[in-house]
Amino acid sequence: MEIAFGPVPSRRLGRSLGINNIPPKHCSYSCVYCQVGATPVQEIIPGRFHTPDQIFRQVSQRLDDIRARDETVDYLTFVPDGEPTLDENLAESIATLRPLGLPIAVISNASLLWQSAVRNALRQADWVSIKVDCVDDPLWRQINRPHPALKLARILDGIQAFAHAHDGALVSETMLLAGLNDAPATLASTAGFLREAGIARSYLTIPHRPPAFREARMPDEGTVARAFGIFRETGLNTELLTAYEGDAFAFSGDLRHDILAITAVHPLRESALRALVGKSGKGMPEVAALLAAGELKAVEYAGDVFYVRRLTANRT
Repeated sequence: MEIAFGPVPSRRLGRSLGINNIPPKHCSYSCVYCQVGATPVQEIIPGRFHTPDQIFRQVSQRLDDIRARDETVDYLTFVPDGEPTLDENLAESIATLRPLGLPIAVISNASLLWQSAVRNALRQADWVSIKVDCVDDPLWRQINRPHPALKLARILDGIQAFAHAHDGALVSETMLLAGLNDAPATLASTAGFLREAGIARSYLTIPHRPPAFREARMPDEGTVARAFGIFRETGLNTELLTAYEGDAFAFSGDLRHDILAITAVHPLRESALRALVGKSGKGMPEVAALLAAGELKAVEYAGDVFYVRRLTANRT
């Protein structure tokens, strides 16, 4: 399995070298908007997957390949096709990567922050993003489809405890979904919690890529603007992540590896895929071969064609 991928263009982190520290698809949620599909079996107890040494070797080799091509990396980011804090070795892996001299980020759904060991592991990162789509229990269950043993109240308490203890940057991400969590009262309660928790910066985003379930729909521009206004009025430092992040994906020298590693966690628009193929000097036959072999799938969404790796159950 490809552990290191990218770097990919990130609207928050610049050029982010992704670290896929969780095999597909170990997660505590099965969010309706997940870009890598539904979660077949949910988990909430951290386990051991790749060793810290395996992660270090792949990341350091990837960095060597990237730098040999005069590419740059701004962050090392744990952003797997599951929940990164399900990795029992997360803290050790972060420590092992420190000699590489780059800041380390973790993008988490926050569902396990009620566990003190998870909070302690995340504190080792320089930059942490947590997901808070709403603070209403029935709506949370509808959007995030959590493991049945999870309790929203415990998660919110865990977020507050982590926010008060973490020394690095802590940001939140809220996915806006038409007809689900975009009502003014719902937005106000979500923003109020984030403000009270002490989140440094809050990002509002929309489902840019094909979602796991069809009920995840983009809100219109007026709704997004209203949400932004509500969050700002609450006193939150708020930014929109509604623009396309671009096609500047790095080529490592192995086109097949790059396509499969990126699309495992980050569906590629056709324009981005063609740009990556162009960097390789090869044509689209390599992509056609991956499609024919069933390793890659083309999906139409919101007027674009996206390419996703076949790792999990088909979207419904």
